[in-house]
Amino acid sequence: MPTIAQDLPEHPFFAGLDPAALELVAGCATNVHFRPGEFLFHEGEPADTFYVLRHGRVSVGLRTPTDDVVLDTAQEGDVVGWSWLIAPYRWTFDARATDDTSAIAFDGVCLRGKCEDDATLGYALLQRVVQVMSARLHSARVRLLDLYGSHP
Repeated sequence: MPTIAQDLPEHPFFAGLDPAALELVAGCATNVHFRPGEFLFHEGEPADTFYVLRHGRVSVGLRTPTDDVVLDTAQEGDVVGWSWLIAPYRWTFDARATDDTSAIAFDGVCLRGKCEDDATLGYALLQRVVQVMSARLHSARVRLLDLYGSHP
C-alpha cells in the first residue's frame, strides 16, 4: 500500500494542491481500518476527523425514531466527513462501515490550525469540502425522493 504522502497527489480531492500544501495535509493524517458495522462517527458527537476511503464502503445516514435512514454510500476514493471544518464542529450524520474499510483519517484540529496559519491552504480545502457537501446533499435529496416521493 502506498504511503499517505504518495497517495495524496493522486487523489481527486487533493488535485491541484502544491507539494508544500500536500506535505502539510499529510502531516495531519494516519491510516485507519474499520470492520463491517463499526461506526466512523455518530451524529452530534464532536467532529474532529475526515476520511478518504482507500478500500471498502461506508453508509452515511441518520437515525429517526423508527429507523436508520441511509442518505448516501461512500466507497473507495470518496471523502467522508465535512463537519470538522464548520463550527460548531459536530457531526450532522452517522457514518458506518458496511464492508472492511481502509481509510486515511485526517485530524481536523490539526488541519484547522494549518488552515488558520495558511489562508491559501484553508481556502483550497474549503473549496474541496464544499464540493463534497454539495454531492452528498444531492445524493441525500435523491434518496429522500425515492423514499418519500412516490407516496401520496
